[in-house]
Amino acid sequence: MAVTGQQLLSKIIDTGSTQALAKYNVKRSDFSTPAEREAYDFIVKFGAENGGDAPSYATYSANVRTVTYIPEVTDSFEYLAGELKDATGKRELAEYINSPEFTQSYETLPTEAFINSLTDRLSRIKMETRTGVPNMTDISTAGERFLTEFRARKAGTSFRIWLSKFGTINEKIGGYFSGNTYAWYARSGRGKSVMVMEDAIEAAFQGANVLIWALEMSEYEWMARAYSSISARISETIRRIDGVDYTVGFDNRAMLMGTMDADYERGLAAFVDMLAEVVPGRIVIRAADSENFTQRSIAQLEVDIAEIDADVVVVDPIYLMDFERNTSNVAGGDVAATSVKLKRLAGQTKTVIHVVTQAEEDAKEKNEDGTRELSPPPRAGIKKSKAILEDAANVFGIDTLAQEGRGVIELGKGRNGGEDTRVEIVYLPNYGVVRELDTQGQAQQFASVSGF
Repeated sequence: MAVTGQQLLSKIIDTGSTQALAKYNVKRSDFSTPAEREAYDFIVKFGAENGGDAPSYATYSANVRTVTYIPEVTDSFEYLAGELKDATGKRELAEYINSPEFTQSYETLPTEAFINSLTDRLSRIKMETRTGVPNMTDISTAGERFLTEFRARKAGTSFRIWLSKFGTINEKIGGYFSGNTYAWYARSGRGKSVMVMEDAIEAAFQGANVLIWALEMSEYEWMARAYSSISARISETIRRIDGVDYTVGFDNRAMLMGTMDADYERGLAAFVDMLAEVVPGRIVIRAADSENFTQRSIAQLEVDIAEIDADVVVVDPIYLMDFERNTSNVAGGDVAATSVKLKRLAGQTKTVIHVVTQAEEDAKEKNEDGTRELSPPPRAGIKKSKAILEDAANVFGIDTLAQEGRGVIELGKGRNGGEDTRVEIVYLPNYGVVRELDTQGQAQQFASVSGF
């Protein structure tokens, strides 16, 4: 059993193709040692860059020196993958049973909730240790499979819906469905990163494990924004801004500048100490200045998703990723290939992946007096590649007038409805206040005053 991983990797080299890895659902996490995982990473990267071909023995042995090559393995891929998956399942089961999470659930949850939690975890381990899935489905004979999936969805064990912070989005599209990508776009400096961050934090408040790839921000900058937003959700501090009282969080600019007064600094320290109790889920960030964050490819993203068992992922922005190879040799083909791989990754990992990109600038957006109106860019203005539009379940155009504390989100494409819906936003991110404007409530208030 100890050499099964080495045998499988060696057989891949002998056959000259990486196809068996996908066919039998062999993943990086199935290998029990760091050396085998590094060998797997090398083979997968080579295959991605060379049309699915495996490296030659000479190339493999020159680049992988810590894993023994075993020539002429006669066991089938099916058998080797089965053995590898069996070991993975037992390893993951043992780790879970012996983990603090298992003990805490056993001691704190009611019996029914504990059994449901245990069943959910066991089902996930079972799914992860399958060695393959049917290649094609005949819908006239696959009814039982469909019903099984329906019941799993009904029970919440097959897929998840993570709700948006913005109620109208939930009303129009039902929230964010696992297995889908969602694209957010705006012109430079208009708040797309803020809007996506708000929904990422919202998912964490629902218990999600959230992975952030903040590719153009530092860790400190992103965390300052997040701390401002999270603190505003639990704050009792009222601040009057432009004649309106808001419940606000820590001042983002003060955190960035290091100019917070002593009382607020003590409050910030207390807030940081209690943060794990405030947020039911996890938010894990890799940022532009994160140590050892040199690989920003689809393969690395998949590794990170598996590492934290992510439910929701943010890639901000997509055009700073390490692009997939442009085999089409057309303009934008590298971004298009990356977008397609992200969509597949969302489906394979059953995650929600939020993708951020730029919109084309509009030199005519300002009026003659230098002012402008809120005007989200049209979906035709998505920069870099139209594949981002085509691959996403929904796209969200964003515009803000930060000096006026206003913003808007416009649904530019809706696979499940909601297209052309407009969401008005209160936009005061420096104080953590980014929320949907209660237009109905305001209208009712106006009616009661005016007599209409």
